[in-house]
Amino acid sequence: MPEESVTALLEAHQRGQERALEQAFEIVYDELRRLARYQLRGQGKGRTLNTSSLVHELYLKVAESDRPSVESRSHFLALASRAMRQVIVDHARARSTSKRGGQVQKVPARSDLLPVQDDAEWILTVDQALEQIRPINERLADVFVCRFFAGLSEEETAEALGVSLRTVQRDWQRAKAWLGQFLADDDPPAAT
Repeated sequence: MPEESVTALLEAHQRGQERALEQAFEIVYDELRRLARYQLRGQGKGRTLNTSSLVHELYLKVAESDRPSVESRSHFLALASRAMRQVIVDHARARSTSKRGGQVQKVPARSDLLPVQDDAEWILTVDQALEQIRPINERLADVFVCRFFAGLSEEETAEALGVSLRTVQRDWQRAKAWLGQFLADDDPPAAT
């Protein structure tokens, strides 16, 4: 279905037509699942959030929101990727809290029951880095979210953020360098 149809449905939702949001989600459902798969890539067997549940959590988050202004399908997908990241981070926080005794239940430790790869800490670290860079240079954080978390191409990112392709390319390189240094040591560079 053309982009104009999704945009029109999202505008109708902003005007209060609840069914319009469901119709827009039906149209972009496959794309949202692709975004969800991309965001969940690399997580080990121990993950408890799957592609479908992430898309459904996104739907609930959007349905309960204050109906943000959406300019296009690409803009909606960029907002969706940011919301998915928030769901993943909230989920990682909950897992991290319970891992640290938030809901303690004593059971004997058996290595065969422990997840092979638990990257909740990594997700929280990346989120912390993005939140530190956002007040300094919001566009760098937005480019990183679109490219890394949503898996958008450089062209899709440029369209979603309303900037030139070359700006996205420069910001993507700067964001990766800044995040790399942030993760390497506790003295991150200035993100000017």
